[in-house]
Amino acid sequence: MNKQELLKTIAKKAEITNIESESMVKAFIETVKDSLKKSEKVQLVGFGSFVTLKRAARKGVNPKTKQKINIAAKKVAKFVPGKELKELVNKGK
Repeated sequence: MNKQELLKTIAKKAEITNIESESMVKAFIETVKDSLKKSEKVQLVGFGSFVTLKRAARKGVNPKTKQKINIAAKKVAKFVPGKELKELVNKGK
């Protein structure tokens, strides 16, 4: 599902216009971005959480030159699915 399909589906399910659904999705995305930028956790009970993790510095290899390189430490955004979402995805296995 791409963004346009998501907006149409949200508009239909929420019985709102496509423009309203686009505004809501944009607001949601900006809110999550702002929270993650501040290293705050965004938790949606039953769905999952958006979190930031610190990735330690490590050594790597440039696949093109096979030269060893140092990879700097950094923060990364991650989505952690909640229990209900995990169960729904794995239902029927």
